[in-house]
Amino acid sequence: MRDIVFTRESGWIPKVVREDGELKLVLGAGADANHEPRTFTFSIGEAHLAVIREDLARHLLLWSAVLPLCDAAGTRGRLDENAAGALLDPILLSTPADVDALFRRIRWDKRRLIAHGADIDLLERGQVCAAMRAATETSDEKRGQEYHANRRRAERGTVLGPLDAAILKYTGQYLHGATIPRRTPDAVDPALLPEVMRVIASAEQACAGMRIGRDPRRGKRATDKRDWDRMATTVDAAVRGAHPELVDDAVRTVSFLMCSEAADRSKSTPMEDDDAGDDRADFGGSARKTILSFTDDKGVEQKWASGSARSATAEFWEFVGDRSASDNEVFTIEDEEMGEGIQLHFYADSIARITTAHEGEGGADPEYRVEYSLVDGIGGYRKLVSTFVRGGCAALDRHGPWMPDVAEFERARRRRDTQ
Repeated sequence: MRDIVFTRESGWIPKVVREDGELKLVLGAGADANHEPRTFTFSIGEAHLAVIREDLARHLLLWSAVLPLCDAAGTRGRLDENAAGALLDPILLSTPADVDALFRRIRWDKRRLIAHGADIDLLERGQVCAAMRAATETSDEKRGQEYHANRRRAERGTVLGPLDAAILKYTGQYLHGATIPRRTPDAVDPALLPEVMRVIASAEQACAGMRIGRDPRRGKRATDKRDWDRMATTVDAAVRGAHPELVDDAVRTVSFLMCSEAADRSKSTPMEDDDAGDDRADFGGSARKTILSFTDDKGVEQKWASGSARSATAEFWEFVGDRSASDNEVFTIEDEEMGEGIQLHFYADSIARITTAHEGEGGADPEYRVEYSLVDGIGGYRKLVSTFVRGGCAALDRHGPWMPDVAEFERARRRRDTQ
C-alpha cells in the first residue's frame, strides 16, 4: 500500500510517499532498456520530511545530488540506497556552510538547479545555498539547456558574442548544434535582427546559383556530399570575409542553413529535373536510345521505352534510388537491340562499357568487348549515363580513358585510391 504524503507542483520534483508504514522519497530518472522512465525510491525519516515540506531549496538540492546516483544505476541496475540515504542529513539538516562544502566533494546535477531558477554565478562559485534563494517550483528547461550548451562551448574554448548568439538562435541551433537549422527570426532580439540578416544576406549572395544535386547511390532522397561540401566552403569563406568577428560556431550554422535549404529543394524536385542533360535531345542521330533495360546486382530488371512519360536517365536514377544498398552496388543499363551497355560499380567508383565484338553463330554466345574507366563521384556517373543514353557507347569515347586490360585498370584504381 502506497500513499502520497507530500508532492510539489512540478511532477518531476521527488515526492514523499508512505509505503507499508515507511516514508520514502520517490523520483523518476533515466530510462530502462525499453526507453521507459525508471522510478527510484529510498527511505527517509520524519525530520527529513519536515525540511522537504518547508524548504524548497533544500528539496531541490537533494534532488540534484541523488540524480547522479540514478544515472549510475543505468537501464537496469539498482539505486545505491545507502549512498542516497547518506545524503539526507548533510543536505537537509546541516548548516549552509556544510552543505556548500559537501557539494564541492560530490557529483550533482547543476543543470537541474539552473532550470529551477538557481543563480548561475553563485553556483559556479560553490555557494549553492545562496544560489537557491531564488529557486522556483516550476522549471524553465530552456534556461537549463542554455547553460548546458554554453558549458559545452566553453569546454571547446568558444565564447559567443551577442551577434554570434543571435545567429545561432536565428537558425535554431543555439541549444542543440545537431538539429536541422531553420529560420526563426522571432527568436532573435529585434535590435540584433538587422545585423543577423546582413550575415544571412552575405551567405545567400555567395551561394546564389549553386545547387546540391541528389545522389541516388545512397537512397531515394540522399544528396550529393561533394555539392554540399562545395557550397559549405563557399559560404564559409564569404561569411568569414564579410564578418571576420564571428566565431566558428556562428559561421558554420549559417553555411549549414544554406546547405540544408538547398538540399531540401533538391529532395523535393522530381528526379527528371535533376538530370545532367536531356537524353531525348539529338546526340548522334540513330545512336539515341529507344528501348533500354535496367538491372541491379540482385537480378531485378526494369524496362524503359522512348514513349515513356519520363526520360531514361530519370527512370534509371529512380531505379537506383529505390534499389541501391550496401549489398547492391552494381547497376547495368543495356540496349539489347544495339548489343551494348554500361555497368556502374558504385563500390569502386568505376564503370564498364560493354559492346558486342562479334555476333554468335550457330548458337554460340556473342563475343563482347569490355572496357573500364574511373568515375569521379555521382556527377561523373550522371554525365556518363546521360551520354550513353543519348549516344551509346561510341559517344563515351571522349569521356575516357577506357582500359580494356583489367590489370591496367586495377593499377589505375589503386593509384587513385592512394592519392
